Amino acid sequence: MTTTAFITHRDCWQHDMGAHHPECPDRLGAISDRLIASGLDLYLQFHDAPLAEVEQLLRVHPRDYIDHLHSSSPAHGIVHLDPDTAMSPGTLQAALRSAGAGCFATDLVMRGEVQNAFCAVRPPGHHAERAKAMGFCFFNNVAVAARHALEAWGLSRVAIIDFDVHHGNGTEEIFAGDQRVLMAGIFQHPFYPYCGTENPASNMCNVPMPAGTRGDEFRQVVYDIWLPRLREFKPEMIFISAGFDAHYEDDMGSLGLVESDYAWVTEQVKQVADEFAKGRIVSLLEGGYALSAMARSVTTHIKALADL
Repeated sequence: MTTTAFITHRDCWQHDMGAHHPECPDRLGAISDRLIASGLDLYLQFHDAPLAEVEQLLRVHPRDYIDHLHSSSPAHGIVHLDPDTAMSPGTLQAALRSAGAGCFATDLVMRGEVQNAFCAVRPPGHHAERAKAMGFCFFNNVAVAARHALEAWGLSRVAIIDFDVHHGNGTEEIFAGDQRVLMAGIFQHPFYPYCGTENPASNMCNVPMPAGTRGDEFRQVVYDIWLPRLREFKPEMIFISAGFDAHYEDDMGSLGLVESDYAWVTEQVKQVADEFAKGRIVSLLEGGYALSAMARSVTTHIKALADL
C-alpha cells in the first residue's frame, strides 16, 4: 500500500457561482460521501489545504492579475468575470486554498511524508491563463504546484497529465516553450476552449479526440503517444489535472470513459512515476459534473494512487 494524502478545505465549499451552475459545492460533498461509503477514507492521510502564498502565485500569475481578483471579490452577491466564471463572497478564499493545496501536496511528497496526494479542491484551475480567469477557473492550481516543485524544490523536469474533457489551455499558455515541463493532454475536439491543435510548442503533447471516443481509443493514445513521451522526458515529478467530465455519464462533454479507464491511466502514470520520479505524484481535481460518476471516478483514481 502507498501512503496517499487527501487534501481539501471547507472553504472550497463556499465558492458558489449560483443556482444550477454545474461547478457547484455539491461536487465536493459527493466525493466525501463516496470515500466514506467505499471505506477508502480509512486508508488516507487527511490534510487541510493552506492558503496559497503570494510568492507561490507570482511564479505563475502577474501581481496586477492577483490584485484584480482581490478587488473583484464581492462582499455579497455574484460578480461575473466572464459568462461562465463568477465570484461570490467565498470565491477568493476557495481559490487561494485550491492553489495552496497543490503547493502543500508538493511539499508533503517532496519531503517523503507521503508517496502521492490528491487535492479535492474547487474552483478548478487548468483554464486559468497567466492573467485571465475563464472556464470556471481563477488561479491555475496545477501550474502553481508545478512551478513550486521547480523553483522551491529545485527539480529539473516535471510532467503534467491532463485527462479532462476540455483542453487545459491555461496550463498550455503558461508552460508553452518551458522545456522543464512536459504537458500531455487528451481533450474533446472541436470543443471548448477551441484551442490546443494549432502548432503546439514542442513540450506540449496535445491529443485531440473526436466526440464519441471510448475508453479503448483513449488507452491506445496513452500507450502509443503519452507513455513514450513521458519515458523519453524522464520526469522527476508528475502532476495530474484530474478532470472526470470525459465520463460517459457526464453531459458536459461527449467522450465515453468509465471508472476502469481512470484506474488504468492512473496505474500507467504511477508506473512512469515509479521508474523516474521516486513515485512522486500530485493530482488535483479539475472538471467532473455528473456527481455520482465523478465521485465514483475520483474514488477509483485514489484507489489506484494508493495501490488499494
